[in-house]
Amino acid sequence: MAAYDWFFDLAGLREWCNAEKSEGTLSMADLLAKAQGGALETSWWEIPFPSLDTLNKSCDAVIRTRDFTASIEQAFIGVKDKLKVVLDPLTQPLSWMLDGALSLFVNTPWWLLISLLLIGTFFASRNVLVTIFVALSFFLLAFIDHYTYAVQTLSIIFVCTILSVIIGVPIGIAMSKSNAFQRFTIPILDMLQTLPSFVYLIPLIFLFSVTESKLYGIAIIMYAIVPVVRLTDLGIRLVDKDVIEAANAFGMTSRQKLFGVEIPLALPNIMAGVNQTIMMALAMVVIASLVSAPGLGTLVLRGIRNLELGVGLVSGFAIVLLAVVLDRVSKASLARINTAHSH
Repeated sequence: MAAYDWFFDLAGLREWCNAEKSEGTLSMADLLAKAQGGALETSWWEIPFPSLDTLNKSCDAVIRTRDFTASIEQAFIGVKDKLKVVLDPLTQPLSWMLDGALSLFVNTPWWLLISLLLIGTFFASRNVLVTIFVALSFFLLAFIDHYTYAVQTLSIIFVCTILSVIIGVPIGIAMSKSNAFQRFTIPILDMLQTLPSFVYLIPLIFLFSVTESKLYGIAIIMYAIVPVVRLTDLGIRLVDKDVIEAANAFGMTSRQKLFGVEIPLALPNIMAGVNQTIMMALAMVVIASLVSAPGLGTLVLRGIRNLELGVGLVSGFAIVLLAVVLDRVSKASLARINTAHSH
């Protein structure tokens, strides 16, 4: 006798359960119960949780867990072709941007690319020490023959971070202006932030070819966009109400208040979100190497697959160094913005 036979008997559902019953291979517990005349009882102390598999033993009409997961898979496969018709043209520009940035970064001479990066670093941070640190870091990566891999990773982060900011900042602004939209968006952001990074790749593998750059590009953007959305919303909501009232007194329109008052005052929070987005994009780039994303992640994957300890450790150190570079530059830029606001 199964653990929950009594429940279906009391509920009057035995006929419904038996209608779905089919003869099949009996489990050892079923055989033992049948040999004992169905007298195999389960004590209340040992009664199992009423999961799908447990209930199925008492009622064949209840689907098993494997049937439930299979139905989800079949439902996704059923709409896959329709989704591809819509998503392919919308996401194709992402592949062009990723491939174009990758080609540009890799084919630019090292001395020119490093010079441009140093100029951009100094322009963003106005910090000589940070600029020197960036220079030494890239020279070290080049010295150990990891320059090309680091540049590939940097190009992906560059594209995905820019797109995350372009998409995320307007969403954050919309959240700050509408409490209803904020309540709708926050659960989605919570899901994106807590979903294991590997899980992002599963539905995308079904939708796109592994050879397409947009496969890992979409995964990186979905994973990295959350901080910039949240902190944009928070930054605009934290703008002093007295400043908003003063702007209203001057007769500023909503557009003028947004671009002339709210966004400038919220810029430190927005930049903090950009900093976190960069870090999360870098973390996802390494995982995305499982689906053909180029860069330092491929060396980490090679070290794991081939048990090459040195390759794995050195490439891991290179990723840490690149992360420190990006973090120092973005934080130096944030500090400069905060200093400008304090004056």
